[in-house]
Amino acid sequence: MTYRQAMEKINSRLLFGMKPGLERMRALMDELGEPQKKLKFVHVCGTNGKGSVCTLVSSVLKESGYRTGLNISPYVLNFRERFQIDGEMMTEEELIAEVEAIWPAVERLDARDIVVSEFELVTAIALHWFAQKGCDIAVLEVGMGGLHDATNVIPTPEAAAVMSISLDHTAWLGDTVEQIALEKSGIIKPGGRVVLYPQQQPGVEDIIRGVCAGRGADLYIPDMTKIAVLSEDIEGTEFQAEGLRLRTPFLGEHQVKNAAVALELVKILRERGFDISDESLAEGFKKAFIPARMEIISKDPLCLLDGGHNPGCALVLKDALERYVPGPRTAIMGMMADKDSVAALEILGPMFSKIITVKPENPRSLSAEDLAKTAARFCPEAVPAASFKEALDLAVESGGALIACGSFYMAGELRPLLLEKFTHR
Repeated sequence: MTYRQAMEKINSRLLFGMKPGLERMRALMDELGEPQKKLKFVHVCGTNGKGSVCTLVSSVLKESGYRTGLNISPYVLNFRERFQIDGEMMTEEELIAEVEAIWPAVERLDARDIVVSEFELVTAIALHWFAQKGCDIAVLEVGMGGLHDATNVIPTPEAAAVMSISLDHTAWLGDTVEQIALEKSGIIKPGGRVVLYPQQQPGVEDIIRGVCAGRGADLYIPDMTKIAVLSEDIEGTEFQAEGLRLRTPFLGEHQVKNAAVALELVKILRERGFDISDESLAEGFKKAFIPARMEIISKDPLCLLDGGHNPGCALVLKDALERYVPGPRTAIMGMMADKDSVAALEILGPMFSKIITVKPENPRSLSAEDLAKTAARFCPEAVPAASFKEALDLAVESGGALIACGSFYMAGELRPLLLEKFTHR
């Protein structure tokens, strides 16, 4: 099997769409010998902040000497980013071997009319690979929701986190934050240990507290009064917590809260027997990296890449631009049709003197023309570009700070062009 053939097999499962429920995942795990039962886990769900916390915790565990798996969604540049051990993504050869190992089980289930979806297959690849490689612990980012998400096939994790909850995937999860919180609380296992992102919307904390009480799970909520921000700039945040001076490359008030959740998770892991020194904690936080999350591509001229894709992310980006990026600003923007582009542009549109729109290579993408029409309602000038290269040329001509934003699919296509343009001059 070639790498292309392996990817074709994985992508062939996209035809079956998203299908909530764990029956298929449990059947697939059974066929594979229950690899999830050979591992320890940190499990993270929520609307925003999952990727940041997963990255922080896995970076700390790696610095502490633990063989650490990391399973994230979505990816930015390469599909294999979804599967990482100690910060290194799965090789093409390893992905081929995993598909060859798992595909016969998928076909056996097909014969029984148990049709595995693409995300279920991807999750199975991660769990099987982590077990095969002898990971000490794996950090899993929930794909969507919690209760019915494929990652929820795992046993009680060492620690779990419920991150910031807001309206997203409402067709699947519910149209109130309380309904969404209840769905996401499905990752809370009997006797587990759960960290809740602080200062949630009204109603969310009550839901999580009730579920924890009903399942005998311990609940931890970071006390933000004990965390003091020392300095922050466009490149990151330095703060004092637990008597430690810590720095992360992530920017914004919400990232301090994300870091507080990561700290609570580390404290729980220490209580569970993991040997994590203060030095490893500080180093892990400092080295954490996520492409396309407020990523500084260039300082002069300033070029910032952010793949945030919902109104909550738009508010965070708006705050960062207002505080750290004086105008004029030009945006390159691409979005998915199933995201609330009007709400995002209502927030971000006024931040820019010009928005150049593009259409990412994804069947769910909003056309550049349609996005430009919406953007024109909130920005002085909005123009569609026929290609990413044309968009970049137009943006550079406009001068000022360049902000690329709107979706991770857009970010993945544009990032190589930005790096070539701004770092190889």
